[in-house]
Parts: sequence; C-alpha cells; structure tokens
Amino acid sequence: MAVPSLPMVSFSSRSELGLLLPLAGALVVVVALSGCAGRGPLPQGVGQNADAQGLSAPAPVPLAQWWQRFDDPQLAALIVRALQANTSVRSAQAALQQARAQADVQGAGLLPSVDASGSGQRSRLGNETSNSFRVGLDAGWELDIWGRLRAGVDASQADARAAQASLANVQVSLAAEVASNYISVCSLQERLTIARRNLASQQETLQITDWRVQAGLSTSLVSEQARANTEQTAAQIPLLEANLAQSRHSLAVLTGQAPGALDALLARTGPVPMPPEDLAQEIPAQVLRQRPDVRVAEERITAALARWAQADAARYPRFDISGSVGLRALTLGALTGGASVTSALLGSVSVPLFDGGAARAQVRVQDALLEQARIGYEATVLAALKEVEDALSALRGDRERLLRLQNAAEAAANAALLAQNRYSSGLIDFQAVLETQRTLLSTQDSVASTRASVSADHVRLYKALGGGWAQP
Repeated sequence: MAVPSLPMVSFSSRSELGLLLPLAGALVVVVALSGCAGRGPLPQGVGQNADAQGLSAPAPVPLAQWWQRFDDPQLAALIVRALQANTSVRSAQAALQQARAQADVQGAGLLPSVDASGSGQRSRLGNETSNSFRVGLDAGWELDIWGRLRAGVDASQADARAAQASLANVQVSLAAEVASNYISVCSLQERLTIARRNLASQQETLQITDWRVQAGLSTSLVSEQARANTEQTAAQIPLLEANLAQSRHSLAVLTGQAPGALDALLARTGPVPMPPEDLAQEIPAQVLRQRPDVRVAEERITAALARWAQADAARYPRFDISGSVGLRALTLGALTGGASVTSALLGSVSVPLFDGGAARAQVRVQDALLEQARIGYEATVLAALKEVEDALSALRGDRERLLRLQNAAEAAANAALLAQNRYSSGLIDFQAVLETQRTLLSTQDSVASTRASVSADHVRLYKALGGGWAQP
C-alpha cells in the first residue's frame, strides 16, 4: 500500500494552506485505506514501494533542524544536547536495537540450521564392557513454500522500521519541548524585567505621594493607594521567579542533567527568539507523511499484513529436510582414523488435519488486528491535520493580538508619563496615575507573554509538520 504524492502547491497566505490541508489529508486517508482493501501480494513496506508502483515519493521539506531558523545558538545547543542525552531518546534507541535484533532472529529462520554434536557411551553386558564414541553434524531446513517464514521476516522488519520512526517521534517531541521551555525562560526573564521596572516607577510615585502628604498637599488615602499598588506589583515578582526556576529545571532534566545544572548558563538570556515569517509559503500537502507518527502507523499496517499472511500460510502443509553425518568408533582415538562414517537424510511433511479451528481463528485474529492498524492510520492522519490547523490558527490569532497589544502598550506608556507629569503639577488626582500605571504594567506584560506565544506557535507548527528528525 502506498500513498501517492500530491503536487507542490504555493500558498500566498497561511489561511490558504489551512483550507487545503484537510482536503489533502482526506485524500491520503482514502487512498491509504483503499490500498489496503485487498489482500494481494504482501508489500515490503507501506510507504516504501511508491517508486516501484510508478508513484513519486513525497518531496522532502527541510525541517530536520528547524530550530536553526530561530538564530539562537543557545537554543540550538540545548536541543542538540537533549537529543543526545535525554533518557526518553536513549530508551527509544534501545527499543530500536531490540527490534532490529528481533528482525535478525526472524531472518535466520530462512536459513538452514546446523548443530555439532558429540557423545560417548560405556555399556556392560555380563562380564563384557564396550565403549562407543560419536561426533557429527546435524542440519535441518524448512522449505518456505507458502511464505510463512518470509512473512514473519517482513513483519519483524516492519516492526524495526516502526521502532525507528518511534525514535524519530520522540526526537520531534523532545526538540519541541526544549524549545518551548527555552522560550518560556526568555519570556519569564523579560516579564521579570518589566515587573521590576514598573515597580521602580511605582516606588518613585509612592515617594512623591509621601512627600505631598508630609507637605499637607495630599491625604493619607492617596499614600495608601500608592502603597497598595506598589505591593501588588512586588507580589508578582516571586511568582515569576518561581516559574522561571521551574522552567530552568525542566530544561536541565530534558538535557539529561540534574535540576539546577543550567541555572548559571540561563541566568541571562536574550529576548524571546523569533523565526522568520516565511514558513508555510511553499509546502507540499503531502508533507504530513514526514511525520514520524504517520510513518509508525504505516509500518504497523505493513506488519499486520505480514502477520495475516503468516497466519494464513500456517494452515498449509510444512515441508522439512533434515540430515546428519558423523563418525563412530569404539575408542576416542579411533575417531581421527579408522572410524566408521554414518549419514542420514530425512524429508518430512506435516499436514494440519484437525486443530479445532485454531488456525482459521488465528487468521481472523490477524484480520482484526489489521483492521485496527488501518483505523489507527486514519486516526493518526486526522490528528496530524488537526495539529497543523490548530497551530496555524493559533499563530494567526497571536500575531494579530501581538500587534494590537504593542499599540496598546505604546499608548499606555505615553498615558502613564502624561499622568505622572500632570499629577506632579497638581493638575489631576492620584486615581488617574494609579489607573495608567496598572494599565502600563498589564499591557507590557501581555506583550511579552504574547510574543512568547507567537514563538511557541512556530514551534508547534514545526512539530505538527514533522520537523525535528533526519529522514533515513
């Protein structure tokens, strides 16, 4: 079963990509499911036979190291370290080694088996004692006429490819998680700077109100309002510091280190990294097949098909050839000269006559597993489409929100400055100053948070498109 490639389409906007991706995904699902409808010859791989069937392979999109587009060396270094040292990656690598070894075990079943043997016997009959020694080779080979053994090899090889894709899926998720935590660290540091700057400004205002109260130009009510506003801003700082520490700890663990190992390295980071805005301008609709979870689902169908064929072939006769050759002698030394040569050759056939319907039931078991694999593939593709659509929608919305908030923050800064000057001149009451200071802090904090959201939306989109692993 192969999924045909779709043509390269250029998109002038992300909204057009968002409209076309579901159609492309639906086509992928329909073709994939229809390709599995017949039993037919057993394929070597769901996604690997496209070229052999006259269908072009999916055009690769350079997303393997998408984090380089953020132009942040520290982010790139953290992701590379995580991909090398993270415990989840190492566990997936061990699972891949296990699957490949299991495929080698199955492949060995196609070849004859040869065993060396040796024996010595001493027997007594009455007063007579006799010795007998033997060395030899025993060989056996099953003729795989119905393809039962070959089907087992195909299934184990598909399992190995699925394990490789699972490793890639771990790498994709890990790279995205490291990037998200790094963005969070940068954002929290920026928000801390904003909070501390606003706190300093509010403390200056509080000092001015205290002077005015002492001079009899204002009341204690104004002073207490300024103090409450200052304390509210100060209360946000410990929460931001705690969240920052947790994000640093998460990054350390993701890179295979103890919590706190990166505190010094991440003590001062740059602004939130932002990639260029040219992503998704030219992406083939079939790019979702680069996703490793889609590859896993494909290989599971291949393995299920192979195991169905294996179960079906088990209902037919088995043909075996075995033989032995050896030397027999009455003394151990005679084995090297003067020993008699013994040999035997045996051909056998085993025909299942009655098993209570177990063989046919096993075929039905594999048929049900194959249907589950098909449904799993469909669900995986639909989930992939949803992730891309969600990431695109979030990116569009957060970009628009960021633009509005930046305008609001600029206006709030001007209003706060004007209010402070007019209050110092005694032209307005303190309530206007409080409102402008609160608005300034809120809008600046929202700008920093939304800028981080835009950057994280890019990460989610790269992940949804299957970026973060090198295709084999």
